[in-house]
Amino acid sequence: MDLTTPASSAPGTGPLNVAVVLASNREGRFAPVVADWFLSRAAGRPEIETDLVDVAELDLPFALTPRPDPAAQARLARVSARLSAADAFVVVTPEYNHSFPAPLKNLIDWHHAEWQAKPVAFVSYGGVSGGLRAVEHLRQVFAELHAVSIRDTVSFHNAGTLFDDEGRHRDPVAVDAAAKTLLDQLVWWGRGLRDARSVRPYGG
Repeated sequence: MDLTTPASSAPGTGPLNVAVVLASNREGRFAPVVADWFLSRAAGRPEIETDLVDVAELDLPFALTPRPDPAAQARLARVSARLSAADAFVVVTPEYNHSFPAPLKNLIDWHHAEWQAKPVAFVSYGGVSGGLRAVEHLRQVFAELHAVSIRDTVSFHNAGTLFDDEGRHRDPVAVDAAAKTLLDQLVWWGRGLRDARSVRPYGG
């Protein structure tokens, strides 16, 4: 089913602001290859604008302390504003030990209202599982935060073998189709929920 509608017919004001959350912070990570691939597909969609939120660059605190570090609080405030401004999210995640990376959980747990009544889509990568076990855990986490997870995903199984040295997918037909489906669904839910929030604040 094609859920695409022309940008000119979109309710609300302007393109959807989509925060693309890059979840890995390991040294030598493969995440930027996958994120760049996805961003190149999203760039062809005039109805969305993307903001890359890279957990490796955030340096968020891991605990509340009696005397918060002002610099850490400032970093948290900056990323909070970016998440709050987003109409929708795409999480690009690997699978670590059958789940998702700890820095991503830290980013999620520092926020609540920023996720509410917004759609979240997933692009995953890994070995045989393609990161899908991480995605299934994330669905439960985001459901608790009143976000709406997008049904269709893009997953890369044995991801390191699928891209060439320039970051191009070696056999793009199927994954390009999967990305289109994901983006179609994200735009549909993003527009609908943005309009709903503009009429009545979530929970109000």
